[in-house]
Amino acid sequence: MPPLQLAIVGAGPRGVCVLERISANAALLGGRALVVHLIDPFPPGAGRIWRYEQSPLLRMNSMAEDVTMFTDETVRIEGPIRPGPSLWEWAEQVRAGEIRAHVADDLRDELTTMASTSFPTRRLASAYLAWVYRTVLDDLPGEITVIEHRARAASIDGQRVRLEGGELIDADALLLTVGHLDAEPDAGEARIAEFAARHGLAYYPAGYTADVDYDAVAPGEDVLVRGFGLAFVDLMLLLTEGRGGRFAERADGLVYQPSGREPVLHVGSRRGVPYHSKPGYRLQGEPLRLPRFFDRAAIENLPEYGDFFADVWPLIAKELTWGYYAELFTGHPGRVRLGFEEFAKRFAELPWDGDEMRALIERSVPAAEDRLDLRRLDRPLEGVSFGSREEFAKHLREYVEADLARRADVAYSADLGAFMAMLSVIGQLPALVTARRIDPASQVSDLDRWWHGFFSYFASGPPPRRLHELLALEEAGIVSFLGAEMRVELDHDRFVGSGASFPGSVEARTLIEARLPEASVPRASDGFVRFLRDSGDIADETVRGVASGRIHTRPSDSRLLDANGMAHPRRFSLGPHTSARSTAAFTRPRMNALPFRQNDAVAREILTTLSNG
Repeated sequence: MPPLQLAIVGAGPRGVCVLERISANAALLGGRALVVHLIDPFPPGAGRIWRYEQSPLLRMNSMAEDVTMFTDETVRIEGPIRPGPSLWEWAEQVRAGEIRAHVADDLRDELTTMASTSFPTRRLASAYLAWVYRTVLDDLPGEITVIEHRARAASIDGQRVRLEGGELIDADALLLTVGHLDAEPDAGEARIAEFAARHGLAYYPAGYTADVDYDAVAPGEDVLVRGFGLAFVDLMLLLTEGRGGRFAERADGLVYQPSGREPVLHVGSRRGVPYHSKPGYRLQGEPLRLPRFFDRAAIENLPEYGDFFADVWPLIAKELTWGYYAELFTGHPGRVRLGFEEFAKRFAELPWDGDEMRALIERSVPAAEDRLDLRRLDRPLEGVSFGSREEFAKHLREYVEADLARRADVAYSADLGAFMAMLSVIGQLPALVTARRIDPASQVSDLDRWWHGFFSYFASGPPPRRLHELLALEEAGIVSFLGAEMRVELDHDRFVGSGASFPGSVEARTLIEARLPEASVPRASDGFVRFLRDSGDIADETVRGVASGRIHTRPSDSRLLDANGMAHPRRFSLGPHTSARSTAAFTRPRMNALPFRQNDAVAREILTTLSNG
């Protein structure tokens, strides 16, 4: 009997994680042989985003101890658990000679000095992911063979996949794990691009920063940058230290020494502030009980097709608030006036946003700085304006300095309690969609955009060092802050940037969108995704007439849905830009992480489908 054939398009962390789950669940093949074709022009394991061939300045925004590709005893799945080292444990074992792994010479110093709380370079992450891939290959059962294809998929006819070089692969099943969808400019970006071309200006639409060529950005020129998140942090480093500048440690803090090749970056965004830095401490109190208020039972009790802010947000906000105060009360009992058991009982009885809850918190938590204000957290510049750019810059510097101090001081570990509650919420969100407990329009505008943006801003920010560098660059005159509600006008032959935080504007001949493209099947730039779209084999997720831009998959089993809403029996897809709305392929250890549960479920579904013919 000929072996079964599976094509996995996308061999980054997600594709390799599913491969590991296919290996772990191989008993479902019933003894049949399986050939897995990994299709990706980039190295398996690391893929495009984590490949070694990128700037050594770019780092992960996760600590080494918070990155793993392996399941553990907390992961609730049907398949076997196969433990393995986190990135930090892997580094320790490599240093001790317990693991043999290829680590490039220019990564040896980092490997030697890295601590569990270090933020590794993406290059070192690449070495870990490459080792994970080789380990998965070494652990394959005899009936599974893997064939690498360092090429892009171009088209598919039935189940025959054609690669860009012309090679054909007859696949009994297809899994699409392409990560975030790259996209062509939207209507607004296209209008700006046309204006820029007409007037000889430079415009860089949304894209993955490490893949964009910024060489044409001239030294000393004023550049408008729209976006203050992780993409901006990468851009900031590439256009400063990446051009020969240096950060020097001084007694009074970090100082930037320019090379003279830097542009001047005028940055603004909707909030007008950078993402919060990652906390540098651990929880101090009792283990958190999560989820507590936003669990499966609570979701099932929500009204069908409810509104996010009216129906769902009160539960999520209560979960975040619970995580925060549970850590404050048990980790820092000297700063509260009520015993935790009594507070927890009263807290559980009250709605999140009501006078009684506010009174309970004010009575129990005397210091205003110890109270969680989610509205102020989300909009720190709301209702605040300044008479000049200099006044606003001083305020924003103080804001960033206060954030750095708070995220470095274990006295404020309650922030980490809220962070952990956010991770718990992320794990419950697919049930919200599957159970039809959110209106599609609210899902797209409020859940997909606002909530995920808020999560990234609070919980997925840069290493603290990056914000220290931001302050040093502002002090050196290389970065300038434009404030909240940033606006860009197309004025004659210039871009004009301004904001709501202070009067005045900045003219520039270059505009950079410092963000990833939003999910958009209609605007997908990947050739294989476009082919599937144009042939009607995949579609833009549409629920009750509302399109989200994501690849439409059936939430129950991750099968691809075509333009008519029909599930393909042998085609599957996983990733952040599918209906599953999953987070990163790797995650924190011992968190029962959603991606691991999805990976195991889709691997078992594929193997069962294949074995049943």
